Amino acid sequence: MQKTGILAVSFGTSYRDALTKNIEAIETDLGNAFPGCELRRAFTSGMIIRKLKNRDGLSVYTVEEALESFARDGITDLIVQPTHIINGIENDNMLAVLSSFRDRFHSIRVGAPLLSSTEDYHALIDSITEEFPDLKSDEFLVFMGHGTEHHANAVYPALDYMLKAAGYKNIYIGTVEGYPDLTLVKELVRKEAPKKILLAPLMVVAGDHASNDMAGDEEDSWKSEFEREGYQVSCVLKGLGEYASIRKLFIEHAKAASVI
Repeated sequence: MQKTGILAVSFGTSYRDALTKNIEAIETDLGNAFPGCELRRAFTSGMIIRKLKNRDGLSVYTVEEALESFARDGITDLIVQPTHIINGIENDNMLAVLSSFRDRFHSIRVGAPLLSSTEDYHALIDSITEEFPDLKSDEFLVFMGHGTEHHANAVYPALDYMLKAAGYKNIYIGTVEGYPDLTLVKELVRKEAPKKILLAPLMVVAGDHASNDMAGDEEDSWKSEFEREGYQVSCVLKGLGEYASIRKLFIEHAKAASVI
């Protein structure tokens, strides 16, 4: 008898409010999209899993543990949907674990991360421009992405290029750990001389990076860096998981999941 399980895989967050508003919101929509299927959660960050367990007594599976639990409970077919932004290191590691379990299930299907096609880029641009429809001519919106040394980092400059091509000259994409970095974004913004900067995370969860690296009061936070440039700076601590249109895109990816 066929029994299908749904596994939502996230990097994770130790910020409980962000967990509820973003990751749990995506998981809820996934469950509603696949009624009658067993839905479970896995995080790829061992550090976050340990922190939630030690601090809050909250247990979260690793990907391997989740797959073992599904196999143990007689699940025959799996649909796995990552909440990752890009096909980067975390996604590669997840796929490696999934591949090692192929002989334990009749089928394992995997949905794509958020930005996996040109159509996804356009959908994200539609989402963020709908979220921020009232930008003034002297106000620039700067998104903070995570960034990576992985070649999938090319997503970020490509997205910035597409925004400019679509006429959004006052929306910029930067990253914490990749390209474009904050130094470059500041140089590009400086040439246009806006008065106000609005900072927002280009991350599924508005967690540690958004609260500290972006909006913190430390000297090297993005907020502080732009304030020293003389701009009026405000921050939006809202993860992409809070955008209904972004959650819908993840669901579409899950429904189009491919067998590995």
